[in-house]
Amino acid sequence: MAEPKNKEHLKEDELLKKYDPSTDYRSYTGIAAVIVSTIAVVLSLFHLYTAGFGIMLALKQRAVHLGFIFTLIFLLYPALKNKKDNKFILSLDLLLALGSIAISSYIIVNYEVLVRRAGMFTQLDYFMAILAIIIVLEGTRRVIGPELPVISILFLIYARFGRIMPGMLAHRGYSWSRIASHMYFTTEGIFGIPLGVSATYIFLFLLLGAFAKRTGLGDLFIDLAMSLTGRSTGGPAKAAVVSSGLMGSISGSSVANTVTTGSFTIPLMKRVGYDSKFAAAVEASASTGGQIMPPIMGAAAFIMAEFIGVPYVTIAKAAILPAILYYITVGLMVHFEAKKTGLKGMSPALIPKFLDVLKTRGHMIAPLIIIFYYLFRGYTPLRAAYLGILVSYALSFLKKDTRMSLMDLVDTLKEGAISALGVAAACAAVGFIVGVTTLTGLGLKFTSITVALAQGNLFLALFFTMIACTILGTGLPTTATYIVLATMAAPALTQLGVPILASHLFVLYFGVVADLTPPAALAAYAGAGIAGSNPLKTGITAVKLAVAGFVVPFVFAYSPSLLLINTTWTEVLIITGSSILGVFGLAAAVLGYLNRKTTIIERLLLLGSSVALLFPEGYSDFLGIAMLALVIFMQYKDNLTADA
Repeated sequence: MAEPKNKEHLKEDELLKKYDPSTDYRSYTGIAAVIVSTIAVVLSLFHLYTAGFGIMLALKQRAVHLGFIFTLIFLLYPALKNKKDNKFILSLDLLLALGSIAISSYIIVNYEVLVRRAGMFTQLDYFMAILAIIIVLEGTRRVIGPELPVISILFLIYARFGRIMPGMLAHRGYSWSRIASHMYFTTEGIFGIPLGVSATYIFLFLLLGAFAKRTGLGDLFIDLAMSLTGRSTGGPAKAAVVSSGLMGSISGSSVANTVTTGSFTIPLMKRVGYDSKFAAAVEASASTGGQIMPPIMGAAAFIMAEFIGVPYVTIAKAAILPAILYYITVGLMVHFEAKKTGLKGMSPALIPKFLDVLKTRGHMIAPLIIIFYYLFRGYTPLRAAYLGILVSYALSFLKKDTRMSLMDLVDTLKEGAISALGVAAACAAVGFIVGVTTLTGLGLKFTSITVALAQGNLFLALFFTMIACTILGTGLPTTATYIVLATMAAPALTQLGVPILASHLFVLYFGVVADLTPPAALAAYAGAGIAGSNPLKTGITAVKLAVAGFVVPFVFAYSPSLLLINTTWTEVLIITGSSILGVFGLAAAVLGYLNRKTTIIERLLLLGSSVALLFPEGYSDFLGIAMLALVIFMQYKDNLTADA
């Protein structure tokens, strides 16, 4: 049986509920709790079974997934937050849960009949389609908020009233029945690629995350990070960067990662002297970067693989160097801040010993190694995640500290299913946007508009895309932001000469860093809740720390070799070296400190060297190195004179 929650865990739950709506759900007792838990466990077992023994036909697999997901949503999430449940509300929710089962069962039971009818729909078909649209919109509103459903409704209205739209946005317009049937009976609407990926890869990796959390993998990451960095200058902050990067690569949620690791690292950072605002920003920026850190990355990366038709491992390989540059930048800023404020490392007595950590929990790293191995051997992510879960459970029995009881297993299966509700709902709802885009040709129109506005200028197109991602990302989850912009904006970048993989990673990066961008910087605000700092100031500081996340996408858009696209190892080594020097200069320029506080001239030189090194053009690397060397000499010349 899982241990009872202590005060620290209760605070984590409160913060998660405040900043992540998907974690704020009803708590049942008695027979109701048994029913809800059973549904969640059966959902997890269904996905484990299909991953191990073969998935169903695409539409059927997605329909089963949808039915379970929205049944749980209506049972767990009330229509109105902070309102007491009464018999009417509970009856309505039960009715909507039954409706969720109905729209799923209708597809599964009538699959062959619907195929034979080939678009000849009955009145009952249209009724079920409309019911499905209502259920998906309302369920998504409950679990992740109103922003995505509102955007989806606007797209549906656009599909209906295309004739009255201005200029290039105009189209023939479609009847409500045509729109409803397109959204429900095809694989280009609700049951499109996003839900398909949710019904396979995403669910399994979220379930893997639940197993990892239950077996203490997060604690292992924190202890390993502390043992490696705790003694160094500003050790706890560096531990936060390392542990959050490791944990974020499997959690897929910036907010959850911030709260989970931040509840330990933020108090430690404050204890050694870091400002509350800076401590919270470090944790938020490091946690957010987990969604771009291979081998697992976030849910959007799996959808990207389906969208652009490449193996997931290709995306993971391409993301390695940009992710490393991101974390190097955050780590450098942490180091410079610690030097600037005279912070030291932690007392050796408080730091766990590396070998002791490995002896106690080191075996729990094995599932990640197995996943990495099978992905690079060419196995599907579905198979790799399935094997990772089985191995994770089996290895938990090797040590008493990590052993899972039967109730632990049941709770983990339940938690894994519930953790998937928000992502799955977003994937279903964003299907309306993708469906309208394919039905009306809006994607091509948006591409033409973007290229026209940018006047063929790549930088302007990249800039417009960045702004669109940031605006959308303040209200939508990363996965939904990526899908919308991948459908509409990425093709414009591809048309202007950016490789398709670079275009989609560009969109993904800005969808991720939107979690740090005020006014709705949820990851930064969650960190501020732990640190007791000003949320807005924390968000601004987090953006500063994550500056590489705003710069590196422009770098690989102009220099795709950073993504290992059509390049040689010599070119990779050169661009890696120049990029590391570039982010070194960038970190020092943004923070205004190297060996001492920088002057305005030094700061400008550092910024110039960063641009020259990150955006290579001709002999710019030599110029960048020369400017960086000059600043280093100016910063350290007093020390050199003293030594002489």
